[in-house]
Amino acid sequence: MSREFWDLLRPDEQAALEAVGRRHRFRRGTVIFREGTESASVIIVRSGRVKVFSDTASGNEVVLAVRGPGALLGELSAIDGGPRSATVTALESVTALAIPSAQFERHLLEHGRVAFLLMRELTRRLRDADRKRIEFGAFDTTGRVAARLVELADRFGVPSDDGLLINLPLSQDELAGWIGASREAVTKALRALRQEGFIRTGRLQVVITDLDGLKHLAQ
Repeated sequence: MSREFWDLLRPDEQAALEAVGRRHRFRRGTVIFREGTESASVIIVRSGRVKVFSDTASGNEVVLAVRGPGALLGELSAIDGGPRSATVTALESVTALAIPSAQFERHLLEHGRVAFLLMRELTRRLRDADRKRIEFGAFDTTGRVAARLVELADRFGVPSDDGLLINLPLSQDELAGWIGASREAVTKALRALRQEGFIRTGRLQVVITDLDGLKHLAQ
């Protein structure tokens, strides 16, 4: 399981960022920041999960990522001074540490190890984006759904009596926006995965009953 930015920091490094940041709580559905707006702070998720997405010119929502505890958000705008490149909303109740962009930039200049960890995190996300582009060209909808479920199982899966429970309030519309397919195609793909015995589904949750089989399909 990959570790998020906050989890890579030493206790003294975490304390230093806590000292210049401020805790905030967001209810489910709250917009934490919006695409195109000016950057005022970076956000570190301390509890809960968020959805990162962008709206197309036609009004469709394209989900870029789902982030959980420890994730760093808004770092690109803080670094280059540009507007927010995506919108972030709370998928559930979220606690976050907001650090003013100027303070974050100063912290990176004064703490080389933290700056290096940020560079490594950005590299990881670039690799992940490249992998998803390859998936889009190489896999059908069922394969892409399988790949996203494997990713969610790795990051958020909780062992249950009959598999790994992904208890994430992500709708089929949002999953469709994540993999670049229609809702109907995602519904069909989930049905096929159920029929093959890879998963069980409930309201806003999935239980992966055959992780190895799902990984094989995602490859």
